[in-house]
Amino acid sequence: MLSLAVFLPLLSAALLPFAGRAARWVWPAAALADLALVIAMWAGYDGGIGHEQRLRWIPSIGAGYHVGVDGLSLPLIAMTDVLFLVCAIYARPDRALAALFLFLQTVSLGVFASLDLLLFFVFFDLSIVGMYAVIVGWGHGDRARSALTFFLYTFLGSLVLLLGFIGLYLAGGTFDMVELTGRPPPAGAAVLLAVFVGLAVKTPVVPLHTWLPPAHTDAPAEGSAILAGVLLKMGTYGLARIAMPMLPGPWQRYAWVIMAVGLVSVLYGALVALAQDNLKRLVAYTSVNHMGYIVLALGAAGLVAGDARARELAVSGAVTQMVSHGLITGALFLLTGVLWDRARSYDLNRLGGVAATAPVFAALTAVAAFASLGLPGLSGFIAEFQIFAGVIGAGALWQGALAITGILITAALLLRALHRAFLGPQGELRVTDVRPRELAAVAPLLLLSLAIGVAPRWLLDLVEPFSAALVALVSR
Repeated sequence: MLSLAVFLPLLSAALLPFAGRAARWVWPAAALADLALVIAMWAGYDGGIGHEQRLRWIPSIGAGYHVGVDGLSLPLIAMTDVLFLVCAIYARPDRALAALFLFLQTVSLGVFASLDLLLFFVFFDLSIVGMYAVIVGWGHGDRARSALTFFLYTFLGSLVLLLGFIGLYLAGGTFDMVELTGRPPPAGAAVLLAVFVGLAVKTPVVPLHTWLPPAHTDAPAEGSAILAGVLLKMGTYGLARIAMPMLPGPWQRYAWVIMAVGLVSVLYGALVALAQDNLKRLVAYTSVNHMGYIVLALGAAGLVAGDARARELAVSGAVTQMVSHGLITGALFLLTGVLWDRARSYDLNRLGGVAATAPVFAALTAVAAFASLGLPGLSGFIAEFQIFAGVIGAGALWQGALAITGILITAALLLRALHRAFLGPQGELRVTDVRPRELAAVAPLLLLSLAIGVAPRWLLDLVEPFSAALVALVSR
């Protein structure tokens, strides 16, 4: 079932040239069918590595087709399918774009399902190619330059990551993630540095983030939603899946350095977002801020002298934040797409009084912004509360206290943006309200954020066993 879920979108893309007038329905139908498969897998999951499949691929180097899901990958696979489905609803009919997004969906699912380092790397690299094509083909502004910057940065990062994987293979004798996790190879700081840098570019963290704002600004709305909601998570997912359990000794030794990187990203992302007059760049920089929380929490999980329960809480918060950020920022980027469609601008200085002409658009944006700043009752609060409680409980008091100031800055910048764009006198730009397909795309993301915020147990019951297992592995 898992392999079918991974490759169903790609198989559907192959049908597009023969679908005739029905081609416009292939993408949403495939995305919906894939989500149904994942829901069935979720319902049938009973712990450990589920829906596992192994096939021989390159036995001479210990690489194989090995896939499976657990409490880390299954929520991210479900979130990926949700985001691709709403993008299929949001996007205008375009056969080439549909084929490209179906390809991107397969490689994204492949990253989260892979239990082999070489297989992970293949899917990881193909995601770069797919997103480059989306930006350069359907973006706006200086899209060619932005796409090239994105490709060069992330491809170079993937080459560094490959060096780290080779180091793990040479030390452990296999590319199989389950074997490398069960018997961590005697690799040192150099391998951790290569793996961390390769994944940090994709996350991204400061100072490896400079490709992100132009890529988001010039990408189409649905491209930005997938880039922020799915592709950025490949970096933090790799930290939790590969770097931490396979290199527990180096992760423990350099936990304070990793936390410092996360903390700098939290504060820098928030402060630079505060200075933006371009709404889409503002949202892009908040992604640097929110991904910094995840890196901070995963670093805190390596503080073996700290309370084990607090470290587990930090990991649970990091995974919940991955899901929450995907839903919320996906919604925000789709909403900025509405703005571009109507006004061909993201300039806050030219906006004003939008709530009077587009009340539903204003309400949706306000809910998404409140979710992003961590308002209780929405998913951002659940994730960030766990992160801060875990980081402080693990013994990093002043790092946790400084990180909390990131919430204050984020609240200030988002409320300031809402005030400038939606309240006050009518601005230069005229914005009409959301259309039914736009509402149908954005509303489910916000409803899922609300569901996690109000009743998170259905997600946490899946995540917490993984968090306990990861902390135990890091503590060896």
